[in-house]
Amino acid sequence: MFLDNRQVAMDSVQEALADSLDYFEDNAERLRPGLLKAFEPFYARRVELKQALEVETRKHLSLMPRDADVERDDYMWLWSRLKSIVSNDNQVLINELLEQERVLMQACSTAFTHPLPDSMEKVLEACFHNCRQLIRELYRHQTGIAARRRAG
Repeated sequence: MFLDNRQVAMDSVQEALADSLDYFEDNAERLRPGLLKAFEPFYARRVELKQALEVETRKHLSLMPRDADVERDDYMWLWSRLKSIVSNDNQVLINELLEQERVLMQACSTAFTHPLPDSMEKVLEACFHNCRQLIRELYRHQTGIAARRRAG
């Protein structure tokens, strides 16, 4: 089955959402408890948004839910572990979570260039807002880690 540009864009959003959730879940035990507590509400909301978007894309675009890319996920996990050997583990994780957010924001931005039903656009806007809020939180903690490293 061939997808039109709008379906491809929404498929990319679904994949980016699944990848970001999967990456967070796979690496949650590596985060300091304070970081985990700070980030968990964003990802809990993201689970809700992912489910709502799946309903919308199935209803309006006949798209099935998208799973995370398992091979990419395994590669990212291994690469993250290797980088953590030579660098601060929490700093590595925050940088990688930021990259996940950049990918998701780009996918959302691309989807916004296509005509979407109002109900789908509302969920996509909430996803974009969640992503932006999480980026702010990630940068706030990234700055704190860097400041502690300089001080200590």
